[in-house]
Amino acid sequence: MLPEKIKQLEVDIDGAGAGQLLKHSVYEFRYLDSERDQPAVALLMPPSQPTYQDGDLFAVMDQNLPEGDLYLRLRAMFPKQQLTPMHLLALVGSNGIGRLNFRLHDHPAPVPAAPIDRQTLLATRYTPEVFDELVRAYLSTGAGIAGMQPKIMVPDRPTIPVPTLIVKTASAAYPGLAANEFLCLTAARRAGILTPTFDLSYDGQMLLVDRFDVEPDGRRLGFEDIAALMGLRVRDIQSDRKYQGSYQRIAELLRYIQLDNESLGRFFEQVAFSIMVRNGDGHLKNFGVLYSAVDDCRLAPMFDVVTTSIYRYTRYEGGPELEDRTLALKLFAGRHHTKAYPTTEELLRFGSAICGVAKPALVLARIAHAMEQTLSEAVGDDRIPKTLLASMAEAWRLGTAHSP
Repeated sequence: MLPEKIKQLEVDIDGAGAGQLLKHSVYEFRYLDSERDQPAVALLMPPSQPTYQDGDLFAVMDQNLPEGDLYLRLRAMFPKQQLTPMHLLALVGSNGIGRLNFRLHDHPAPVPAAPIDRQTLLATRYTPEVFDELVRAYLSTGAGIAGMQPKIMVPDRPTIPVPTLIVKTASAAYPGLAANEFLCLTAARRAGILTPTFDLSYDGQMLLVDRFDVEPDGRRLGFEDIAALMGLRVRDIQSDRKYQGSYQRIAELLRYIQLDNESLGRFFEQVAFSIMVRNGDGHLKNFGVLYSAVDDCRLAPMFDVVTTSIYRYTRYEGGPELEDRTLALKLFAGRHHTKAYPTTEELLRFGSAICGVAKPALVLARIAHAMEQTLSEAVGDDRIPKTLLASMAEAWRLGTAHSP
């Protein structure tokens, strides 16, 4: 059990003390020593300012708080325990995406869970009960991941003390989601777009994705999603905030934090790919940056990309079924622009005028070719349901119909 009230957490970066997070009438973060050379807890929270205050939890810390399926599981584990953001950070501990670690003062560190072999996971035959067992076994070490989809982080490298493998599965509302994302990531990688390492289980029901914020030697990189960089908290009833804005504003933010032209070009690739595979869920939390220092910042690999247009959904329980026909964000900023999928001409203009890409048409042609190859290869893959493949092929045909 956690304390009934948590007013203070120690914040570490790579095992070294960085500061203290306090909760009284407001949240306050205090650097331990703003004079010494120490890493920043966030790109826009440099140690040159010793203290920061906010009425809400700082966005860089809020971004990894469990939500959706994972939060409901935590709620069930602690039925009589209040779970404030401070409690959730204590549960995240050292396992959140990025390099921030949270711990209660004078409390012993949790015992690391035993690693699980990657091949064992790939060979595991999925059932809801099997996934429940996996979550129960590793929830104490894998709580630091946001998102609504059923997922859990597990350790698979004995030499690295944090879980490094994300295991995702589908839900009843979105059948075949793991295979869907596998095909999208495969096409992206084939198109030359940077992605994490990933695998699909032998039965096609679980997607394994390596964390991109952990270096091979175990060193952890700072990570902030775009919502956090914009200072937005998007969980719970405010989750619609992640669907507010435009890809143009993201590009402008990336320029503001001085990302280089290569990162802007990679951002165009990610946006174009998301549009062409008909991913209507490319929101503010599905793009981010990695950094080892404030002056060493780059765009994170593409992650959480699926063809959403093949699924139907309801806005409320018992409501009518709807089809996903729009983007998560507008392509261009401005009231007269909409979330409708853009024409090829509009996408080319976004690439050249907003992202500074010299030959955006070549990017679209490269992506379209990779999508075609991926679909052709998937025909012989027994892990991919035929009905899912047919639905995705139709969606991708529409997404590339007007590509150069």
